[in-house]
Amino acid sequence: MKRLFYILMSVAAIFSSCADDDSFSTSRNDLLSFGCDTLSLDTLFSTIPTRTYGFWAYNRSSDGIRVSQVRLEHGNQTGFRVNVDGIYLDNTTGSQAQDIEVRKGDSIRVFVELTSPINGNDIPQLVEDNLSFRLESGVEQKVNLRAWSWDAILYDSLIVDKNTTLSSVKPIVVRRGIRVDSTATLKIISPATIYFGGSAGIDVYGRLTVEGAPGSDVVMRGDRLDNMFDYLPYDRVSGQWRGIHLFGSSSYNTFKYLDLHSATDALVCDSAEVTDMQMLILDNVSIHNCKGYGLAASNCSLTIRNTLISNTLADCLSLYNTKANVVYSTFAQFYPFDANRGMAVRLMGGEASFANTLVTGYNDDVFLTDSLDFSFDHSIVRTIIEDTVIVAEKFPSSLLETPKDSVQGDMHFRLIDIDNLVYDFRLDSLSTAIGKALPRAGMSVDRDGNPRSPVSPSIGCYEWIAPEQSAAAYIRAVRRRR
Repeated sequence: MKRLFYILMSVAAIFSSCADDDSFSTSRNDLLSFGCDTLSLDTLFSTIPTRTYGFWAYNRSSDGIRVSQVRLEHGNQTGFRVNVDGIYLDNTTGSQAQDIEVRKGDSIRVFVELTSPINGNDIPQLVEDNLSFRLESGVEQKVNLRAWSWDAILYDSLIVDKNTTLSSVKPIVVRRGIRVDSTATLKIISPATIYFGGSAGIDVYGRLTVEGAPGSDVVMRGDRLDNMFDYLPYDRVSGQWRGIHLFGSSSYNTFKYLDLHSATDALVCDSAEVTDMQMLILDNVSIHNCKGYGLAASNCSLTIRNTLISNTLADCLSLYNTKANVVYSTFAQFYPFDANRGMAVRLMGGEASFANTLVTGYNDDVFLTDSLDFSFDHSIVRTIIEDTVIVAEKFPSSLLETPKDSVQGDMHFRLIDIDNLVYDFRLDSLSTAIGKALPRAGMSVDRDGNPRSPVSPSIGCYEWIAPEQSAAAYIRAVRRRR
């Protein structure tokens, strides 16, 4: 980051040279025009440098303008680093520079970075300073620099070689990754949000337990808090971190109320060293927006309940010679970045049973199998199977969704906004999944912790809530009455 900063300084210095015969104004009416009055940086983690930001200062007057002094009002106290027209405002010189010339019709470039100090709070705190330009005429112009700084628990690499618990209201930032040794258990309990660096993930040789709660998911995501574009945070972009890898020695991993998104391969389960040993149980988990697989497993045993896996470049769920029991789950394949996206569900060998499960996506067929050792009971599957015997045997009391159906694909859900990459996979009132599931003992709540209908629950991980019953609708109605 700093290297780029100094390169930009040198480039700006080269382009700042021009003729010496221009006149320079001392009129108080001749001012600089700035590309912004306030330069707002993104929310950042304390002690971690930001990316480089910049703005232009223009001279639109008929004469040159001399800037007798540029300075940071708080010097080096706030952590801002500034380069003006190739001149670094060095802390050793009071974070200021003198005698910068801006000829008529010309402009200068200003670059800004920030490494904020620890602020001692659990919530983001405002960090700001003013960049002051004092002109030769005596006029002082200012650009406000501001950002929100968030104290975090920082790990470069975390090696878990004994039973360890992570939980914090502060963000947990992992730069290179977490390794759970074969003799250890890592337990992550809400509140906990873990921000992973681009190559970071969790490698599990022992055991990983995630314990979120309704309305308080454990969150795993990338560590970039800035935007790719003005409308698009990096948090909505896939491939921001590596994901979780469960190796063959790992077993009895349990994830409850986990929100895992924007990874490469979100969950990879290797072949289990012990046949038929349960490797992974997912309860009330969301996996979304992955540049690889959502869940890829081979030669192991899985249980998946009340779980959403959506928008993956490879398959949402890919099972190879794996035994899986899936109940009340949604596999939604609407990955937006590549038309060659994978299946919503792919079964290659193994044994898999699905109940009350919704499998859909953009393509006409999002289910693929080379095995007949599977079943979908009271489910909806977007697939094209013409063999009526297979349909009767393998899809009892289920609906095969085809392109001819009036309600299909994205019409099941509340929101599919591909322009802004915003998705809400809760059921829309048009969905044919409403009221079509078979009640299951011990599964009286949905992914969000909302109660399911005891008589006619909905297919998928979310129970349908009528608008007049939803909390959001109630809040909107109260606001309208005010």
